[in-house]
Amino acid sequence: MKLPFTPLIESLPSTVPFVGPELQERTNGFPFRARIGANENVFGASPKAHAAIEAELAHCWKYTDPGFVKLKQAISAHHNVPEENIVIGEGIDGLLGVAARLFVEPDIAVATSLGAYPTFNYHIKGLGGRLVTAPFVDDHESPDALLDLAKKEDARVIYIANPDNPMGTWWSGDELDQMIAKLPDQKILFLDEAYVDFAPQGTSPSIDLENKQVLRFRTFSKAYGLAGARVGYAIGHAELIQAFDKIRNHFGMNCFGIEAANAAIRDQQWLVQTIAKVDEARKRIAKIAADNGLTSLPSGANFVAIDCGRDGDFARVVLAELSKQGIFVRMPGVAPQDRCIRVSAGTTDDLDLFEECFPLALARAAG
Repeated sequence: MKLPFTPLIESLPSTVPFVGPELQERTNGFPFRARIGANENVFGASPKAHAAIEAELAHCWKYTDPGFVKLKQAISAHHNVPEENIVIGEGIDGLLGVAARLFVEPDIAVATSLGAYPTFNYHIKGLGGRLVTAPFVDDHESPDALLDLAKKEDARVIYIANPDNPMGTWWSGDELDQMIAKLPDQKILFLDEAYVDFAPQGTSPSIDLENKQVLRFRTFSKAYGLAGARVGYAIGHAELIQAFDKIRNHFGMNCFGIEAANAAIRDQQWLVQTIAKVDEARKRIAKIAADNGLTSLPSGANFVAIDCGRDGDFARVVLAELSKQGIFVRMPGVAPQDRCIRVSAGTTDDLDLFEECFPLALARAAG
C-alpha cells in the first residue's frame, strides 16, 4: 500500500539537519576519542543543576507544570523582563519550529543566510515555506543583505544568529539595533542568541518589549551545559508570546530539564567559570591552527572555525581524516565558508588529541 502522505511531505527529501556523532561512531565501528564537533559544553552543567535533577527523580510520575512558573520567574529576574514576555520550549530548535508555524505557510518567503543554521531551514521547508538566501559577507551573516532580500522577496520572516553558527562571527548590539530599526512593516525577525553568553560584552541588542517584530531565542544547551535536557526560551512582545499557547506542546517538556534549567540560571558563578574555560579553549584551538600554518576566525561562540587554506573539498578530506583518528568535528556546508572546519571548545585532553591528530589529517589531505 502506498502511504497517504501529503504532497508536501512527499516532495521533501529524507534527510536530517545534522548527522549525529553516534551514527558516525556506528559507521566507523569505534567511539570518538574527542567529541568536539557539536558545540556541546564539555565542561558540564552546574552541580546545582545535577542536584535538582536528582531531587526531581521522586516526582517524575507527575506531568511537568505546563506554565513553567518557577523557571519563568528565574528567567524574568535574570533578564529583568515580565513573565508574560517569556515562553519556554524544547530548546531553540523546538521553539523555532513553533514560531515558524505562527507565520509560515506554503509559498510564504522566509529570508536567511546561505549556509546558516540548517535546522531553521528544516522547519521552514517542512511548512512549505519558500526559503530565500543572502550570502555571508566576510564570513558574517549580513544584516543589510538580509533586509534587502526581505524587501525584494517580500519575506515574512528574517532569521539571523548572533553570534553566528557555523562561523562564530558576531555583530555588536548597536548594529543589531540598527537592523531592527530598519525592519519593514509586517516582517518578523527571529534573532537566535544561542551563543551570546560566550560573546564580548555589548553583543546583545537592547530588549524592547514594545516591539512586536522581534523574537529573541536563548538556550540552556550551550553555556549552561544542558544540551541533553532540551530547554530553551524566547523573549518578545506579550502578544507574540501569547500566540505560542495556541500551538505549542503544553506538556512536551520533561521535569528534569525544567528543574535543571531553573537551578542553572540561578548559579551565575558557575556560568562565569564555564565562559572562562571556553575562552581558554578557543585560544588553544587558535594556537593549534597557527602552529600548523593556518588562520582561525575570531569567535564569539564556544567553537572556532579554522581556515584550512584551500577549498571545501580539501576541508572535507581533513574532516574525514580526523574522524578516522577518532576526532569528531564538523564544518560549514556552503562555499566559501566550507574551506573551514569548526572545532568546539574541548577539555585539555580533547585538545591534546586534536593537536596530535590535526597535522596528520592535514598531511593526508594534502597527499
